[in-house]
Amino acid sequence: MISGMVMIFVALWFYQSAVKAKTGNVLMWVAIGAIGFFIIHLMLVNLNIYILEALRSSEGGANYEALQGADRKNEGDFLGVAGIFKSLYFEVGPSILGFIAIAVVRLVFVTKEAFSVANLFSGLKEMFQNIKQSFKSPE
Repeated sequence: MISGMVMIFVALWFYQSAVKAKTGNVLMWVAIGAIGFFIIHLMLVNLNIYILEALRSSEGGANYEALQGADRKNEGDFLGVAGIFKSLYFEVGPSILGFIAIAVVRLVFVTKEAFSVANLFSGLKEMFQNIKQSFKSPE
């Protein structure tokens, strides 16, 4: 759910940036942004699955593959402060890292601005203001 919403915001952000930068093939850049985010997110989720399976398989034993207790068996690893950080990383990490990677693609190929943190995330405020304005009824 979180990554789907981020992908929609990435598509809107690419659209507004491409229009503002007056690049050709605006819809192509929107598709590149959305598909690029999806591919990066998918790769990072798969990496997280491998990491999670490595953590869980260290328990070993015949009961590791048992269906009945599979989701309760590793309960202790995700309790406490360290468990909270693990859960946050596995859930939100791919979306954040995918967004940053796509922001670099946008900066280098769409806007062609100098690399800085301000330029990397430029246009986000305007995008959210435009979204807010779209919900207001015309008077």
